[in-house]
Amino acid sequence: MPPPAEARPTFHRLSWQDFDALARFEGDEDMVRRLRRTERSRRKLLIHALLTEAAKSPERMGPLPPLDSAWELFTRAEARAPRAVNRMLTNPYTGSWAGYTTRLLRDEMNGVGPLWLHLGHAHAIAAAAAIRAELDFETAVPVWHGNAMLPSLGMARFTATAPFSTATVRGKAGHYSVSDSGTTVSLPDAAGSDGPGWRGLRQVRTQVGAHRFSLWLDDLDPYRGLYEPIQPERLPGTDLAVWQRLVDEACRLAVTHLPGLARTMPVGLTALVPKPRVLFRNPSASTGEAFGSAVVGLPSDGAALAETLIHEFQHIVLGGLLHLVELYEPDPRERIYVPWRDDPRPLSGAFQGVYAFFGVTAFWRALCFAGVSARRSSFEFAYWRKQSWKVLQVLRTDPAVTAAGRRFLDGIAERLGPWQTEAVPAEARELAEAAGRDHLAGWRARHLRPNQSLVAALAGAWLSGRTRPPASLVTTDLPPTPVPDGSWSRARMDLARLTVADASPPLPADSRPAVPGATLADLAYARGDFAEAAEGYRADLARTPDCPDSLVGLGLALSARGPHPAARALLRCPELVRAVHRHLRAGTPRPLDVEQIAAWLGQLVPG
Repeated sequence: MPPPAEARPTFHRLSWQDFDALARFEGDEDMVRRLRRTERSRRKLLIHALLTEAAKSPERMGPLPPLDSAWELFTRAEARAPRAVNRMLTNPYTGSWAGYTTRLLRDEMNGVGPLWLHLGHAHAIAAAAAIRAELDFETAVPVWHGNAMLPSLGMARFTATAPFSTATVRGKAGHYSVSDSGTTVSLPDAAGSDGPGWRGLRQVRTQVGAHRFSLWLDDLDPYRGLYEPIQPERLPGTDLAVWQRLVDEACRLAVTHLPGLARTMPVGLTALVPKPRVLFRNPSASTGEAFGSAVVGLPSDGAALAETLIHEFQHIVLGGLLHLVELYEPDPRERIYVPWRDDPRPLSGAFQGVYAFFGVTAFWRALCFAGVSARRSSFEFAYWRKQSWKVLQVLRTDPAVTAAGRRFLDGIAERLGPWQTEAVPAEARELAEAAGRDHLAGWRARHLRPNQSLVAALAGAWLSGRTRPPASLVTTDLPPTPVPDGSWSRARMDLARLTVADASPPLPADSRPAVPGATLADLAYARGDFAEAAEGYRADLARTPDCPDSLVGLGLALSARGPHPAARALLRCPELVRAVHRHLRAGTPRPLDVEQIAAWLGQLVPG
């Protein structure tokens, strides 16, 4: 006889209809809530398994009480205020902590600090849940360099007498404190506020019409990092005000131009780890273990932040979905070209990137057709639609993608495919195409290694005076290596973005702008002075003939002036040009013109 319905286990499921909607960028709040509930259940199971395994060896807890007491306090909090426990389970860094500590326990490692420090964080999570549930209690928590973290609430700070120690958290009649051997820190009544010895966890809030947004700016939690625990990095008050302004701007853009996303994103993206600004970059990252959070560098404006939030929200959604369905088989090989990274990526990274940049493309498309920052949004839309589409096409034929994964990619293609032919201004289209050729050629030059017998044969044919290379010897079907052969600069892309920026002044003709890595040749190319750019790259190559940036730059400058066999070789198979030129340089003291070799090889490279 089957068990009664109320006794049967409840499983988290997502219908194929909802699966397809998420793939097509049409998810709603309920779908994201279900992903969040799935993550909450997963974390609860993971924590239970972690505490059960750790309890088998009580000596692992060092100076802290057994973990049974943490689970007991957690259970009391859940009985009193289930929402308090749910808040702790949905805290992104509960997931980070559980994953990190499980790996330490499995591999019998200490990690950053002793194992008891990380196992003991369970006491801190339980204490925070008890405070939220307004329980009377007392427990011990770990202290790292004088910092005692109560997740989702804040951090008590003590004078560090040892790298790792303990503190006592007490609660009675609604008043809570954290004490070490000589100091007691009281928690302020107002959530998020600072007090003597206490740093509160701060939040930025904004409202646009009926849409409310709320993001924790977590600069305290030790498990907010991507890979391992990190120290607190308190955000200055002036930066907090800048973040508030940028969040306001980003949310206005989302509500105005992507209202559906503006409803779903606050459900799935609840916390940011703020990082300093990086010039000409929007650095961000997230991990599947920290569902709901992203590490984000201070952006330049609201549009850049909106782009980053959408990008990371897509990662978060896909990370949650991957805990429900297998979209690809495990394959750690770094073998796929993606335009958003300078190194080859494994299948998982390429899949994640396509979905994230699908969202980015949708954002810039909406701004483009609304005429917002027209030159900038047209360029970004033209660039990301094509680059995402190219990687998507590679993934759709990858044998490691499962049937569900192919269905998901087909859903993306339903939306992304028609965007490929939508009209954009000629300037945006041409800049985007050149930027795409630039990055791919630089990647090929650094990550593809031609067969040495092929290189030797081509060098021999050149030295023998053959007017054309052997037709059977020109090949570009090569596996990548993750170890780069030389460095790569993103200066030309940075200059392109400066060119289309709002109210951008003309690029100076006689000096480098403040773009890291930009050369005078790069500047001439960005200005459209392709003859001067070509001469500049030739001069650079005379000094450093192996430089990937200059090789590709010369190809771009020559190509911009019209069809040219050297340009074809430098942009389509720069790794071969570079390898043959190296081989020839090693065998003769005479200077060899790499452009001549490229033109010779380019005779067999299709236009």
